[in-house]
Amino acid sequence: MSWQDTYLIWSKEEMLEKSLKEELLLLQGNEEALKEAFYAPLEFGTAGMRGILGVGINRMNIYTVRQATEGLVRLLDAKGDKKKRGVVIAYDSRHFSAEFAGQAAKVLANHNIPSFVFESLRPTPELSFAVRELKALAGIMITASHNPAQYNGYKVYGENGGQMSPYDANILTEYVLAIENPLMIKVADEKQAQRKGLIKIVGEDLDNKYLELIKEVTLNQELINEVGKDLKLVYTPLHGAGEKIAWRALMQAGFTAVSVVKEQAVPDKNFSTLKVPNPEEESAFELAIKLGKKVGADILIATDPDADRLGVAVCMPNGFYQVLTGNQIAALLAKYLLETHKQKGTLHKNAAILKSIVSSELVTKIAKSYNVAVFNVLTGFKFIAEKIQEFENANSYEYLFGFEESYGYLVKPFVRDKDAIQALLLTAEVAAFYKKQGKSLYDGLQDIFKEYGYYFEKTISITMDGIGGVKKIKELMEKFRNEAFNVFDEIVISVIEDYKTQTAITSKKEITKLVTSPSNVLKYLLEDASWIAVRPSGTEPKVKFYLATSANNEKKAQAKIDKLEKEIRKVLN
Repeated sequence: MSWQDTYLIWSKEEMLEKSLKEELLLLQGNEEALKEAFYAPLEFGTAGMRGILGVGINRMNIYTVRQATEGLVRLLDAKGDKKKRGVVIAYDSRHFSAEFAGQAAKVLANHNIPSFVFESLRPTPELSFAVRELKALAGIMITASHNPAQYNGYKVYGENGGQMSPYDANILTEYVLAIENPLMIKVADEKQAQRKGLIKIVGEDLDNKYLELIKEVTLNQELINEVGKDLKLVYTPLHGAGEKIAWRALMQAGFTAVSVVKEQAVPDKNFSTLKVPNPEEESAFELAIKLGKKVGADILIATDPDADRLGVAVCMPNGFYQVLTGNQIAALLAKYLLETHKQKGTLHKNAAILKSIVSSELVTKIAKSYNVAVFNVLTGFKFIAEKIQEFENANSYEYLFGFEESYGYLVKPFVRDKDAIQALLLTAEVAAFYKKQGKSLYDGLQDIFKEYGYYFEKTISITMDGIGGVKKIKELMEKFRNEAFNVFDEIVISVIEDYKTQTAITSKKEITKLVTSPSNVLKYLLEDASWIAVRPSGTEPKVKFYLATSANNEKKAQAKIDKLEKEIRKVLN
């Protein structure tokens, strides 16, 4: 069916939701905009879907949400009576998040599948926890994470609390795409569904259970009792779900000198105080820095709208605040976890750390100094969750910590996704640890560099929107895959890892098999231990380049990163 045919079906639908009908009228005659909205269904990948809000099959709206949920119903139907365990649904502060959550619940209710819907916005990690706590068969999180305000999304979780496994996700994608007309999907009456017990509202009870378990994140309560009241911490939820629970977690642990950025503590669908609600960006810390200078804060912490990612800014010797990279935060957390467990005698002989293939090798070097294993997994926290489950099933390794360079961390596996609330607590404890020594978190990072070497990483994201963008991303990946690069910045490539073909080829043409699942990722390992990786984003219309270097001093490491970036830009141009 052509995009014009699909557009005609939508334009003739008398019962089309009012705001979407009005938008469709405004788009009349704008062929380019209509084609973008109707040329293909919104891509449903291994983590769900994410897209711009609006009318059409290539946009986030109540009909594409219904379609995704109808596909989930068909997957759950195949699991027989297990579907009676139901689905947990949570949502963040974005445009239509509550409405989309309600639509998903009503589609499920139409098929007599119960849902547990949070009473108001909640963090993604609490959704993951709730799936496990309620022994539900699946979970739905309505969020677009750190994307701009015009986006929303739909993430699907399996019964283990992690994002749905690739096997189930592939089947689910087939079910979703098999639904030709999302306008025809039926929904139950909400009030009747509630009376029948098919839609159950949940909230405070699960908050309390989550907060009780999060106490396990704390390693040294005596340290917090001594220093926690003096550690000046500024926190901003960036208008999102973190505000609902983060300050309670900090207070119950004993961090009482917390200042919250009031302007960003209120849910705001437009994220009006921000360029983008992304804790990776320095601009997201503008108000936190202003407040931090006013109160003399030791550290500034931001969580993204669904509170699964965490960013940190540290006070420098000159009084300015520097935003740390995700890899630097991970190094600080990992070092503290390893050293504290070692001192307490609780470092398990089979302890293991998990990280993505595009994350820093600094953590690997730190872990090896403690004789702790590090496992690399594909990008996406679902693969960390799968590995945790594998450890438990085989009773092989004791999970200690997992992270991705994209500001995602998990300490305790009662959650099976990245958890910014857990990371917030541990970061505060690490800051207290250094404060007791008369040091800042920045000083702690410099100590790590001096001990293990200066590791620098940088991510370059190239956005390619629309129909043409999909083609360009594909062509760019093929360019890197098919062209025989032998050197980068005059440094010989020692190994090329192609995760799509699951092969590693050395400069001597020796071939070995990669053990991960297939994924569209290329990684170049250079002779000086630097590396470059390239992959299309799984959730955004972007290609991402990851650069990593190390040296015995900061200037050399920075110079190497700069040269690699210049080389990549040259290839792109």
